[in-house]
Amino acid sequence: MVSIDPSQVSQVTTPAPTTNKLYLAAWRWHFYAGLYVIPFLTMLALTGLVMLWISVLSGRDGEWIKVVPTGEPMAVSTLSQAAVDAVAGGTLVQYIAPRAADLAAIFRVDAGDNAIMVAVNPYSGEVLTEMSRRAGWYDFASNIHGTFLLGTAGDRMIEIAASLTMVMIASGLYLWWPRNGQGLRVLVPNIAARGRSLWKTLHATIGAWISIVLVLFLVSGLSWAGIWGEKFVQAWNTFPAEKWGAPLSDVTHASMNHSATKEVPWVLEQAPMPASGSDAGATGLAGEAPVTLDSVVAFARQIGFAQRFQLNVPKDESSVWTISRDSMSNDSAHPTDDRTVHIDQYTGKILADVKFADYSVYGKGMAVGIALHEGDMGWWNIALNTLFCLSVIFVSVSGGVMWWLRRPAKAGRIAAPPMPRDMPLWQGAMLVGLAVSLAFPMAGLTLLAVLALDVLVISRIPALRRILS
Repeated sequence: MVSIDPSQVSQVTTPAPTTNKLYLAAWRWHFYAGLYVIPFLTMLALTGLVMLWISVLSGRDGEWIKVVPTGEPMAVSTLSQAAVDAVAGGTLVQYIAPRAADLAAIFRVDAGDNAIMVAVNPYSGEVLTEMSRRAGWYDFASNIHGTFLLGTAGDRMIEIAASLTMVMIASGLYLWWPRNGQGLRVLVPNIAARGRSLWKTLHATIGAWISIVLVLFLVSGLSWAGIWGEKFVQAWNTFPAEKWGAPLSDVTHASMNHSATKEVPWVLEQAPMPASGSDAGATGLAGEAPVTLDSVVAFARQIGFAQRFQLNVPKDESSVWTISRDSMSNDSAHPTDDRTVHIDQYTGKILADVKFADYSVYGKGMAVGIALHEGDMGWWNIALNTLFCLSVIFVSVSGGVMWWLRRPAKAGRIAAPPMPRDMPLWQGAMLVGLAVSLAFPMAGLTLLAVLALDVLVISRIPALRRILS
């Protein structure tokens, strides 16, 4: 019999396959990104569901109030006067035309700092209801969705979460990718599994299925964010107002937004508004003096604004009449119908007429992306978004459940996946990290901060290393 020295056996090691080391590294990044991302993704999905179904059932401006058609609608000026009279010290700011003959007309009337939405029966002039603008459950959910009720700080936190979700998607897809002859079986969860294995197969499969939609939603959401959106993407894709050939005012289209809820097409938000009081402009209501609410509404119908559209009235001596329709504001189910028309309040000339075809390529993508994001494109879109939000919630919760099931019996550790030694192909991983950092600056800053924390603090304190291992 051949004898073997035990000391020699202990020194024999089998090199870990390269794939295993990459898998462990991807798993570790997936895990740590999830610690930050999961609460935000869950919040975004829940508030997204709330906004989706409020807009479906009652409308964010109360536009689903039913009326009984009796003859022809009254003049809009008469209806607006009824709305203004209902609010003490009120001033008319906006008219929202009903999308159907059996729906109320909506007017925004401001009294000091208070913006009031007044619903009026188009056939009788009766005031049906009044509500504070942007003070309902839709707007409460919207404020959480956009800023976590923390203003600029909340916007930055959510932007970091959305950026890091891109890291989670990339690492998650790598973890899910078929290995060992699995093939297309990875597209279907193994419901015969039990315990943590069942959670894992559901988490991975559902996560893979929703990944493309999640990327689209993240890009459209990040395009509104304060850093990547406002400072980079939106600034480069804003419609060049100088092409209008009209004098420009000191205010931008964003001035027509109210609270965190967006009402102005993304591609126009940073563009300056044209100013009234010059000879510029194309023929519009020329010859009709003075230009009135009724004449502008009639002109809007004449140039193709059917059913629901919005009309903002001039606020001061230099502002304009603005007729607009966009799917983002629930005016239309078709983003390609987007149109914004500005009219000089004195001459009635058209100072700008911006259509979907005039948007930049990215602007067109955002018009479609935001409509898809909000569920504005029909019942199929509502069903898709509902299923998507529920899937995001499940994937987030199941990630936490899997960690709980594999946590160590001994408390005091997060139990992160181990970091492999002698990491192969680390240059490729660095390039991926650099690409993500350049594409999404907040993710890059966060990754740099984590790296600095690891090198300068955690690696020097054994107790922290143990907790975070």
